[in-house]
Amino acid sequence: MLEQTLRGARVRIFPVLHGRLEFAQAVRAELRAFRPEAVALELPTFFEGPLRRALKRLPLLSVIAFRDPEGTEVYFVVEPAEALVEAGRTALEEGWEIFPVDATAPDYPENTEPLPDAYLVSRLGYGRYVEEALQVDFPATEADHRRELFMARRIQTLAGRFRRVAVVCGLAHARRLAELLSREDLPEPLLRAKAEGLALFHLSAESSREVLSEPAFFQGCYEEARREDRLPLDRLDLQERLIEEAERALEREFRERLSPQARRVLRQFARNQALLSGRLTPDFYQLVVAARGAGGDDFAWHLWEVGTRYPYQTETPEIVPLDLRLEDLQRPHRRVRFLKRMRPLHLRRRLRPLKRRPEKRPGEFKKAWRGEIICSFPPEDLVIENFGREAMRRALRVVSEELRRVEPFTASLKDGPDLRETIRRWHEGRLYVVDAPVAPGRAGSVVVIFEEDEGPEEKYPWKLTWHGEHEEESDMAFYATPPGEVVIGPGISRCVYGGFMLTYPPMRVYDIWTDPFFEFARTKAERLLVAAIDYSLERFVVYVARRPPSALAKRFAARQGKRVIYLPLGSFSALYLRRLRTFHVLEGYHVRTYAHEYIGDRS
Repeated sequence: MLEQTLRGARVRIFPVLHGRLEFAQAVRAELRAFRPEAVALELPTFFEGPLRRALKRLPLLSVIAFRDPEGTEVYFVVEPAEALVEAGRTALEEGWEIFPVDATAPDYPENTEPLPDAYLVSRLGYGRYVEEALQVDFPATEADHRRELFMARRIQTLAGRFRRVAVVCGLAHARRLAELLSREDLPEPLLRAKAEGLALFHLSAESSREVLSEPAFFQGCYEEARREDRLPLDRLDLQERLIEEAERALEREFRERLSPQARRVLRQFARNQALLSGRLTPDFYQLVVAARGAGGDDFAWHLWEVGTRYPYQTETPEIVPLDLRLEDLQRPHRRVRFLKRMRPLHLRRRLRPLKRRPEKRPGEFKKAWRGEIICSFPPEDLVIENFGREAMRRALRVVSEELRRVEPFTASLKDGPDLRETIRRWHEGRLYVVDAPVAPGRAGSVVVIFEEDEGPEEKYPWKLTWHGEHEEESDMAFYATPPGEVVIGPGISRCVYGGFMLTYPPMRVYDIWTDPFFEFARTKAERLLVAAIDYSLERFVVYVARRPPSALAKRFAARQGKRVIYLPLGSFSALYLRRLRTFHVLEGYHVRTYAHEYIGDRS
């Protein structure tokens, strides 16, 4: 810190980096230790009225808008994690006077001098960071000199009125401002201290996802910790909390969590991006990109959604809301696209982002869900049917492989010579041939179990039997997450299978969940399997799961002269299974006309 005695008053300068969580909480602690009578802020003097009102509105977000001397619209976002805002807010709470002491300068450029990562404040401490950072020689423009002169004159006036004055300003101005304060004969700068069109607005919910200096999730955590006097917070801890919240959101929607390996990849990817950009910790953009690389677009989407959701927003502010974009604030920005699925290269002309029509109010789609008349989404039906047929083909290949025999050539070549066995037994001087008969029968049912759901709390309570709509579709029974729990569009609910059963031909299956014939089954997965065995018109039943079928199900199949063919779930692509496991329930056939705009390409 820079401190000097001026006109009998102690004046201490607290340099900060704007829009950094570490400096907001450091300034709060330093001011409470210094106990000033007045706090001077590097904000235009005409902000005093709207600034006080905006500070009293916190944690609601505000925007102070005005037109500069050139007629350009200028906006200042009043957010919890901004050091100037925190300084003013602390002053109000402690009963100290607040004085904005800056002026506007036409066409003032953004300060782009490289400085150490603000995270160092959490490790070195505020005093050590400022001491080292003040060794940097910040180049000053003519506009800087005029503004600093303007601030110095007003701080000198405050020093004549108060015994202890705290000055909160940007790091680039601190040293030059301290030098000016030591001078007695400061000239009057040619700067305006008023503005036109000064107004206070509420920052809209959609804008708060984009224009806040720190992610809205961090700002919400800061506000909560501030209320409970649990400051300071650590940025890395907040990032871990954000990732955990995103994982929980992913699990609620898709019943999936990141694997330990994916978490390691995410952290390493984010760390490497930060180091390449000269930072100690990744910023929010780098975190989202790392999440997309490690967990896929769905996880990255949830990370972005949780990270940009400000918990203290309101739909009915007492002042006029304002929509802002980063372009309005003239801040640099980068875009991220979330893609649900990419077409094959020979079919793809460009990346196709998922179309989404946003809700006018959060929870609007879910509130309108009734679920009285439901139907499926046809493209997903095709995916399920194709998977069922592929599972049958694999199962029959397994049976054929079991029947495959290699024997010495006698009178017939059978299904052709076996070169590997012939070479291995070359010393015998005989030719070996393959006898590979076709599987004696076909598969009539397929059962896929993603999770057996055997715990005390049901994760997949919705149990249903659906009939095929035409001859090309099978009858289906499944257990899944309930419709209406995750609603992504008007009349469109996203669900996740715990397990399902397909049987051919269609229009034959009674509701297996209420059929007393299957009451002997002990679990939902076992009930699907014994129903598939009973309804199968063919000899073989395919069972895809993490664990082999139970002995009870095998005995039941043997009594009916059938056989269960087990295929490990891990033998199929994890990405394909994830896509297969998620499905959508539509509230009426008319929803099929627009459902693709919310669900995306499922072909």
